[in-house]
Amino acid sequence: MIEIAIDGTAASGKGTLAKNLAKKYGFAHLDTGLLYRKVADELIIKKKDTSSNLVYYSTKIARDLNFLELKKEDLRSEKTAKLASFIATYPKLREILNLKQKEFVIKNKTKFPGCILDGRDIGTKILPNADFKFFIDASIDIRAKRRLLEKNISFLQENDEKCMLQSLIREMKERDKLDSSRITSPLAPAVDAYVIDTSFIDADELLLKVTKIIEGI
Repeated sequence: MIEIAIDGTAASGKGTLAKNLAKKYGFAHLDTGLLYRKVADELIIKKKDTSSNLVYYSTKIARDLNFLELKKEDLRSEKTAKLASFIATYPKLREILNLKQKEFVIKNKTKFPGCILDGRDIGTKILPNADFKFFIDASIDIRAKRRLLEKNISFLQENDEKCMLQSLIREMKERDKLDSSRITSPLAPAVDAYVIDTSFIDADELLLKVTKIIEGI
């Protein structure tokens, strides 16, 4: 089974790359960030997101997490994303979800010719022996503009758009700092990862670039 680890910053294109590769090669794919978002979403639903015992409730939810539930609802709201990034700093929670991710790989070994995981510590922690490791990044301005486009807000005035863009940049900087400075599994390229900057290339160009590496072209 071929294992591909894809790490990177928010809105860098890693998720789209993972989906495109999975479709191209018929590999199993897991967006590991959705595990943390699912836990965060459950905390919000159960009104435990402001609890002083967030570690306890986060780990309790994570233990019962079902992979099939990840596709049932939209887990990409800003509130969910922010909480997910915060609880991702908890070592106990990461330990539980790391096991879930490894379990996903093991379960799919006999079903698929390959497996692709994308997230924040795949190449360094989850799949340290992956056949291919990629770290995807882009400038903060480009990533914020992409995230703004994802929101598909067509009625914004120019000044409102600039304000929202600046707000997104601040949020992304905060998240980058949180991800890269946490004690447990900080966001960082694996020493043997291919680091690719997507600031000036689109999804198709990124897919072509990565495909050439995988196929040794």
